[in-house]
Amino acid sequence: MTETTLTTSLPVTALPVTALPVTALPVTALPGTAQQPHPAPAATRSAVLDEAHLGDIHGAFGTVRLDDHTPRGLSAKLRTLLAIVGPGLIVMVGDNDAGAFATYGQAGQNYGTHLVWTLLLLVPVLYVNQEMVLRLGAVTGVGHARLIFSRFGKFWGAFSVIDLLLLNALTLVTEFIGITLATGYLGLPKIPSVLLAAVIIISSAFTGSFQRFERIAMALCFGSLLLVPLYFMIHPASSGMARAFVVPDLPGGSGQLATVMLLVISIVGTTVAPWQLFFQQSYVIDKRITPRFMKYEKADLCLGIVIVVIGAAAVMGISTAAFAGTKGFGNFSDAAGLAHGIAAHSGRLAGVLFAVALLDASIIGAFAVSLSTAYAIGDVFGIKHSLHRGVEGARGFYAVYAGLVLVAAVIVLIPGSPLGLLTMGVQALAGVLLPSASVYLLMLCNDREVLGPWANGRRTNAFTALVVGVLVALSLILTASVIWPDITAGAIFDILGASGVVGLLLAGARLWQQRGQATEPIDRTGKEDWRMPPLETLARPVFATGHRIGMAVLRSYLLAATVLVVVRLVQLALSGSAG
Repeated sequence: MTETTLTTSLPVTALPVTALPVTALPVTALPGTAQQPHPAPAATRSAVLDEAHLGDIHGAFGTVRLDDHTPRGLSAKLRTLLAIVGPGLIVMVGDNDAGAFATYGQAGQNYGTHLVWTLLLLVPVLYVNQEMVLRLGAVTGVGHARLIFSRFGKFWGAFSVIDLLLLNALTLVTEFIGITLATGYLGLPKIPSVLLAAVIIISSAFTGSFQRFERIAMALCFGSLLLVPLYFMIHPASSGMARAFVVPDLPGGSGQLATVMLLVISIVGTTVAPWQLFFQQSYVIDKRITPRFMKYEKADLCLGIVIVVIGAAAVMGISTAAFAGTKGFGNFSDAAGLAHGIAAHSGRLAGVLFAVALLDASIIGAFAVSLSTAYAIGDVFGIKHSLHRGVEGARGFYAVYAGLVLVAAVIVLIPGSPLGLLTMGVQALAGVLLPSASVYLLMLCNDREVLGPWANGRRTNAFTALVVGVLVALSLILTASVIWPDITAGAIFDILGASGVVGLLLAGARLWQQRGQATEPIDRTGKEDWRMPPLETLARPVFATGHRIGMAVLRSYLLAATVLVVVRLVQLALSGSAG
């Protein structure tokens, strides 16, 4: 594998993207027909928007030079992996944030280990979704928001970014709620604790060094491993945990089925979140990862998924063991209640370890959510957006990041803020937006102008289409439960059944439409050197009638559901029933 590098003596970041010499970037080529290879063209320009996204890879645990193409033995491969590790690990550990602690803790406290099996089912979903975005980032050099604007138009671009801003702002508030619960349990005063956390979150990103930020983030990732010794201190039954991983069970009988189903949907929603897609794609770009490092980045992602599943299962197991046989079993309140129950079961040290792990999770979650928003804004408005730059070199990027953090901190400190309602709003809106983000992702990864030889194959498409169908059904159920809080198990099964019928009809229509058509194979020759050309040079996508109808239906559902959910949340706020 080869990659052409700079011949000039100037550093990569010293040149504007449009002025780079022909040999400055990895070889790219416009995607031709599927029968043609992707050779290096005589001249090419990069699609990268910020020249700070080009150059050496400076990871937390090492550096890979842009011009380093020496053959790699086992030792060199391990050093390269250490330098690449970061994006997948941070996005996955950031997923086990304050909201996740509450959701997994609720599952354990109220239903024991009966819902642990949901985590194993989510592993392939997490991998497929996040693998597609890391592929988009490494191959295109363009963030998720920018690709949506360019390929689907201004309406869908604006809709996706506005949704992301709203949902991320609410999610960031829940991270600070987690910070207040953790520090409150530790006996620290609320206002200084929240302000200090905000200062730490902001200053960690304001170093002007990508490597320094990643080292801080990775230290927090290792902090999440506090759950492992805590798990062994509390010692849940190993046989019960092992069985719960592989034997699906819906506890509580028919009387509680609706409640249990909604908790399952919350587990899915807190594990597969829209911000993850935007964050990982942009972070891969900012770390300067190119297609020749794809295998290393996939290994990084797998490591992150293993840790997120271990962490989620640990919280469920810990909560189960701490509350089993007590009056607190089945009466979840919040994450602070979990810490008190754990301390009552295993002593003060165990409660402190849980609170510190919650604090750690809330801070790294705030890092990731704030960055995903700042990256998206930088993409859309074409402003400099890189952690490689100092504040003076990317004022808008850092202003968005700091502004989000400060607003969230202030909201949590306002007396009488409806924090419970805000948490409910995050879950509800995440449910509404769950399928749309996956639809965008699936369509982008089938756009051969964008991904060329890296476009999706049939098996990935089939699995992702199934995932999207399931997410749509879960989204409908969660939206309905917010609008009609007394939804019954029968109504939930009706929604699932109707969704299944519609899915089968759509699949049948698709197969009928494709009958007799020869599928053009994807030529993957030279893919390790292929990168997307500038967006303005790409042919505009042409959508079939079925695609346009499907997008129109999705648009209508998203608009209607979002409005209905917001109206319902306002009603709850006015009535004071979710404060």
